[in-house]
Amino acid sequence: MLDQLRDMGVAVHPHLYDTDYDFSGGQPFDTQRHTVEHLTENPRAYVLNSMGTGKTKAGLWAYDFLRRVKAVNRMLVVCPLSGMQFTWGREIFRTVPQYKYNVLHGTRAKRFEKLAEERDIYIVNHDGLEIIADEIVKRTDIDLFLIDELAVYRNKTDRSETAEHVARSKPIVWGFTGAPMPNSPTDVWRQARIITPHTVPRFFGTFRDMTMLRLNQFKWVPKQGAIDKALDAMRPNVRFTLDDVVELPPFISRIEQVAMGKKQEAIYRAVRKDCYAAVQAGTITAANAGAVMNKLLQVSLGWVYLNDGKTAQFDNDERNQALIDILRAASNKVIVFVPFTHALYGLRTLLDKAGISAEVVNGETPSKQRDRIFNAFQNFDEPAVLLAHPQCCAHSITLTRADTVVWYGPTTSAEIYDQANARIRRVGQTHKQLFLHLCATPVERHVYNLLEKKIAVQDTLLKLIENETQIEFEGAL
Repeated sequence: MLDQLRDMGVAVHPHLYDTDYDFSGGQPFDTQRHTVEHLTENPRAYVLNSMGTGKTKAGLWAYDFLRRVKAVNRMLVVCPLSGMQFTWGREIFRTVPQYKYNVLHGTRAKRFEKLAEERDIYIVNHDGLEIIADEIVKRTDIDLFLIDELAVYRNKTDRSETAEHVARSKPIVWGFTGAPMPNSPTDVWRQARIITPHTVPRFFGTFRDMTMLRLNQFKWVPKQGAIDKALDAMRPNVRFTLDDVVELPPFISRIEQVAMGKKQEAIYRAVRKDCYAAVQAGTITAANAGAVMNKLLQVSLGWVYLNDGKTAQFDNDERNQALIDILRAASNKVIVFVPFTHALYGLRTLLDKAGISAEVVNGETPSKQRDRIFNAFQNFDEPAVLLAHPQCCAHSITLTRADTVVWYGPTTSAEIYDQANARIRRVGQTHKQLFLHLCATPVERHVYNLLEKKIAVQDTLLKLIENETQIEFEGAL
């Protein structure tokens, strides 16, 4: 890349590895170091590293290096809605705090107002790019365009055409995705048209004929070698899995912060207020604390049981989108633990609409059907996702085809938590494992912390409720 930048008249240092670059005081994994070198040497590049390998940090370090050698000025990051602040914003603060950033979200006017402010890095969600695209094209000072979760642009849509339009105007364009072909080898064609249009034919039909075999009017299947041809279209690329990061322990556990919707947040405040009044009156006791905690957790998730036996779903869109983003980025199968049955069925509908194959297992699932689902999950390609109540997977089941567990919300049993996680941490597991915990409220974070410390949550529910209802909502999030 640096030779190409010189041809553009930019004076730059030879190579990252020939410098004393300090990674902003951080300690990169060896895979991250290779990823940074790859990015800094290629103006059009792909990072196909799997989830958990530190792609975000690598992207920021690469930007920092190029900024220091005056090869770039400002960067635009396009990413999922759920990752704008909690992933990219937080990582900028932790990794390259010397740079100022703005999250371009809200009303149309608000986005343009934030874009007009002088910042080093701008962050926008995939759909939001269309609103500001023309202004981004005009802004020659924004010369690095980074697309996180590139595979969302795999189909021909207005937003994919917008991304292609913006990419044509920028000298440096990087695409990040851990799952470039979620459905078919042809998924890469549109992505390549954005990042490296010279590596694929101009027309989709030509690429489809290169990679797919037509069985009938409606069905196409991949030709032999189609995956290799598809990956060859996404070049230059770097590809590392979690197993390649030798510095990491056998498993990684982390909390994924998400935001609540406005209606959901208002209801959570109201429930907290009622709990506070009950705590003051002394009507919440150890005997009924579990029911109160369940209500707080249900609102946190976004699905609540009503008094008439029906359920209500709030505007928990960001939590659901974060889950879909995780599932699409996963390299292998995923188990999603959901502590409330009504939320399980809501998520099944959500994943069906997203085109993600999933099965549901809970206390209502007959034993023969449960055995069939577990067998299919462990021994066949589908389902890709198991949506399960954790209590149904707490003992004696091997599900090592999965290497990722997502807790959609916390259970309040430390024993069930440990046993459910052990479904993938057992003999037969050949990959490093990732345990992700979706979290929107302080009470969820407190419960997760207790679970990871193997503290009996049930014994501390009353204290948790007392603490939660006395913390100011704004300050706690």
